[in-house]
Amino acid sequence: MAQGACIFGCEGLSLSADEVAFYRDFDPFGFILFARNIDTPDQVRALTEQLRDAVGREAPILVDQEGGRVQRLRAPAWREWVPPLDEVARASDPVRAMFLRYALIGAELRAVGIDVNCAPMLDVAEAETHPFLLNRCYSGDPVAVASLGRAVADGLMSAGVLPVIKHIPGHGRGRVDSHKDLPRVGVDRAALERDFAPFRALNGLPMGMSAHVVYEAIDAESPATTSPAMVSLIRDEIGFGGLLMTDDLSMQALSGTVAERATASLAAGIDVILHCNGDLGEMRAVAETSGAMGQAAQARADAAIAARPDASKIDISALEAEFSGLTQGPVDV
Repeated sequence: MAQGACIFGCEGLSLSADEVAFYRDFDPFGFILFARNIDTPDQVRALTEQLRDAVGREAPILVDQEGGRVQRLRAPAWREWVPPLDEVARASDPVRAMFLRYALIGAELRAVGIDVNCAPMLDVAEAETHPFLLNRCYSGDPVAVASLGRAVADGLMSAGVLPVIKHIPGHGRGRVDSHKDLPRVGVDRAALERDFAPFRALNGLPMGMSAHVVYEAIDAESPATTSPAMVSLIRDEIGFGGLLMTDDLSMQALSGTVAERATASLAAGIDVILHCNGDLGEMRAVAETSGAMGQAAQARADAAIAARPDASKIDISALEAEFSGLTQGPVDV
C-alpha cells in the first residue's frame, strides 16, 4: 500500500491525540524532528517510538544534525560540533575526520531512534555564498566536496543512519537566505557544472533534498523544487535515481500557500514533500493535496528503506580518540 507523499514535523516534545490520529489516517512516509522536539535522550526515544507507533511501521525519522549552527541535538546531552567548514580547515586528514565526526553523530542519532540525517551538504562554497550557508559547506573545490561528502555519508551509514544529499543541484551560488527570499543564480549552463559535479559523484545515494533556487540558464521562472526542467536535469543529467524530497515547504523562497507549493513540487516530479513547522492545519492541507506516492516514487521510497543500515556496534572511545588526534582537540562536549 502506498504511503503518503510527505515527511512531516510535529509540534512538541510528545504527540497530541490529534497528531496521532492524523498520522494514523494519512500514513506519511516519514517524520522530521527539530529543536522544539528535543529535550532529553529518553524523551526523544519515546517520541520516535510514538511516531512509529502512530503509523504502525518503522517509518524513517529525519533530523538536520550537521554540527555547528545547524544542530538540533545539543549539549549537555549530546556533543557540540564546530561548523563543517571549520572542521575541514582544522583537520590534518579532513576526509577521515569527517568520516569519524559523522560516525559519532550517527551513533548519537540511532541511539534515540533517529535513522536519517539530512547530510552531506554538497553545495560548493563560493565568494558570494550567503552566510547562512557558507560555514555549513565543506570546501570551494567540487572534487573535495565530493570526497568529503562521501566520507560524511559513509560515516553515517557505519552507525546505521541513512544520509540525504542536499541541496540538489547546488545552493552555493545563492546570495540570499532561502528561508526568507528566493535565490537566483544567473551564471551560464557551463558554469553550473561546477555546482552539479559533487551531486553527480554521489548520485547513487538513496535520498536527496532539492534546492529552493532559480537557475536562470535552465528555468528562469521556477526554483528547482517546483521546476520540471530542473527535476529532469537532476534525474537525467546528474543521474540521481534516489528518493527526491523538497527542502522545507515552509521556507519563504517559495510562493503560494503550502498546499499550492506541494502541488507544484509533485507536478514537477518531486517524490516527497517535506513540511517541517509542525502546524497541524498546514499539514492537513498539504496531505489533502499530496495524497499517496505514485508507483515510481513508492519504489524509490522502498529502495531507500531497504538501504537503511542496521544499527551497528561501534567503538565510540576509539573513534573519539582518533578524531581528537586528527583535529588537534577533543570533541567539544
